[in-house]
Amino acid sequence: MNTAVQTSILPLPSDQDISGRTFGQEEIEAVTRALASGTLTSTKGEFTKQLEIQFAKYMDCLHAHACSSGSSALHTAVAAINPEPGEEIITTSITDMGALSAILYQGAVPRFADVDPRTYNVTAKSIESCISDRTRAIMVTHLFGNPCEMDEIVTLAAKHGIPILEDCAQAFLAEYKGRLVGSIGDIGCFSLQQGKHISTGEGGLVVSNDSDLARRMFLFINKAWGYGDANPDHYFLAPNYRMNELTSAVALAQLDKLDFSVSQRIHTADLLTAQLQGIDGLTTPTIHGQNKHTYWKYCLDVNPDVIPGGTLALGKLLKEQGVFCAPRYIQKPAFQCQVIRDKRTFGNSGFPFNLAAPEALDYSPELFPGTFEALARVLVLPWSERYEPKHVDYIGEVIRSSVERLLG
Repeated sequence: MNTAVQTSILPLPSDQDISGRTFGQEEIEAVTRALASGTLTSTKGEFTKQLEIQFAKYMDCLHAHACSSGSSALHTAVAAINPEPGEEIITTSITDMGALSAILYQGAVPRFADVDPRTYNVTAKSIESCISDRTRAIMVTHLFGNPCEMDEIVTLAAKHGIPILEDCAQAFLAEYKGRLVGSIGDIGCFSLQQGKHISTGEGGLVVSNDSDLARRMFLFINKAWGYGDANPDHYFLAPNYRMNELTSAVALAQLDKLDFSVSQRIHTADLLTAQLQGIDGLTTPTIHGQNKHTYWKYCLDVNPDVIPGGTLALGKLLKEQGVFCAPRYIQKPAFQCQVIRDKRTFGNSGFPFNLAAPEALDYSPELFPGTFEALARVLVLPWSERYEPKHVDYIGEVIRSSVERLLG
């Protein structure tokens, strides 16, 4: 058995700096044009309007609106459906806090659904067990760029008359049965944060084919001020979530590179998948049918019954050889975070948890077997459109040799 250890570390591109990003002269020229215009607010400028028009076209949706972050995009989507205090929004137990704060800030209660331990996504079956007479919406997260099984979820939502919000922060151009995620539910939400497929440091986009929802999202992003109306007013409580013109200029340049970025991520991910076949105890990403996974990150399923020490031991060896990785992705399910576990929200009120039905606050581990299994076995590798075959070869060899070391 080959137990050789890598002696020469190959530096890998990182999406946290220029080595792993596609920033170039196009972004510089776009920002220069925005500065030269002297108009940096989206209420007066043209870059944000052009971004919205082009992204709506890209997504084959009627409406797109830009906002200040992926978290604000999700908040805007929740606000658009206007939940009553104490109503429930079903979401995933493995998610970023930005998705949950969006729910809580609108006075709604997150109702957590379990996930498929191999795709890390919610399913129609896990969602159905959470539906109650308080359910206001379903928020699905296409985690890591891997689409949820949307047909079953759409059918279930339609049966109960519940809107679907798609969290596509990690899933630009991911496809479910040939349809772009974000265009399948009622609202799609995207992030332009530093490590996403399109990067502006921070930024967000929302899309919809529903004109009423789109109108409410536009207003919410703009303090509910009716720009363009005959007699505008602040129609309801809302923040300023506008994207500025500098950010929009970068986003427009990045949008032109999105096809390249996604295709490169898929190509190199496929190369690694091929290299890792046949390694005992290691499973490459699970993708259903002909779905398109666009690899915000590349995830390995590590079976601790086969590989001694599981993700922690394997991750330690990978890091020693320059392959950064994140065992577990998040250290605990979202419902175990202090803000939710201890109801640390608005003063000492516990709002909106103090309005919740008891079953919505039942976080018993036996209700989430898929979640705990997924977190115990997932090893998350960073991914970038700047990876080349030599990087993939290096990562593949490090993984293979590290597993062999652990197997002895």
